Amino acid sequence: MKCITLSLVLVFSSLAVFSGNDPDTNKVRVATDIVHYPLEKHLKNIKQLTFGGDNAEAYFSFDNTMITFQTTNPAWSVPCDQIYYARLDDTDMKNKKPSLISTGQGRTTCSYFMPGNKTIVYASTHLKDAACPHVAPRRADGKYTWPIFDSYDIFVADMNGKILSQLTNTPGYDAEPTVSPKGDKIVFTSLRSGDLELYTMNIDGSNVKQITFGLGYDGGAFFSPDGSKIIFRASRPTTEEEIKTYKDLLANGLVMPTNMELYICNADGSDLRQLTKLGQANWAPFFHPSGNKVIFASNHKSTRGMPFNLFMINTDGTNLEQITYDGFFDAFPMFSFDGKKLIFSSNRNNNGTRDTNLFIADWVD
Repeated sequence: MKCITLSLVLVFSSLAVFSGNDPDTNKVRVATDIVHYPLEKHLKNIKQLTFGGDNAEAYFSFDNTMITFQTTNPAWSVPCDQIYYARLDDTDMKNKKPSLISTGQGRTTCSYFMPGNKTIVYASTHLKDAACPHVAPRRADGKYTWPIFDSYDIFVADMNGKILSQLTNTPGYDAEPTVSPKGDKIVFTSLRSGDLELYTMNIDGSNVKQITFGLGYDGGAFFSPDGSKIIFRASRPTTEEEIKTYKDLLANGLVMPTNMELYICNADGSDLRQLTKLGQANWAPFFHPSGNKVIFASNHKSTRGMPFNLFMINTDGTNLEQITYDGFFDAFPMFSFDGKKLIFSSNRNNNGTRDTNLFIADWVD
């Protein structure tokens, strides 16, 4: 999971002090049993779905009855991210382990339902090695990086976990696939050009087309509700020093996701434009069901990198609005296709641990 280092939370009235200091800030971390903060007016009837581990990138099936997500959970004997799915009418994941979709080998990321809701696309490193890929130690300068494993390829599996097809087979990183609501295209990130760019392909993996071309990391892309546009996160190094740092990191299979903005383009890559200019890290965007707004995670209000909260903005760049108010980390939002629900990942109600759990809420426009 692409997690961000945690920092000190805001102090609320129902806090209980967590024993010990946060090693990233040398400040006392705190625990809270808050699930719904009073200012979260767009959310109603919030329900916690998972109760331990790192759970993220949960996405609805097209009929809104299921979710697929990735988790690292020692309690489930999952040392690095694997893909699971669960029915929303049977979500007692506190007491019942959901169904495994991925092989249980290697590391996986970014699962998404395919048309028909009977298959799931995801990226995995299992063909190279059954073990979890090595993660580089923390940098001496303390700067945060994401690994871009060159062993990732994209696969389609049925609901029993049987791999039906391999959609990519090129050297380097191929991952982050999502599917158009039209059911005709997949967008994904690939390093095949030498840079991390967005590509589209047909559902069967044919007709691959590069749609972004700017230097920097383009990723986390999603189609608009009508399939006509794509929203994604991107870094755009411009100075000589920034470009060198980006290229040096990329040569070592890393990116530094601390300075990203959101971009929108047509599904074929035309009419590309920058949506946000907020500074710091703006990422995990998803279109509002109207197609006229985008919800995303951001730390642009933070002074020490945290907290991350959810924000919404019109697709013309106006009317920025804060949606969540957690003191640590809210990210990976997705609207159900009928617009009635929002699912997201959060550090709320984790008893002061680093657990990131899934939450679902009724959406109030």
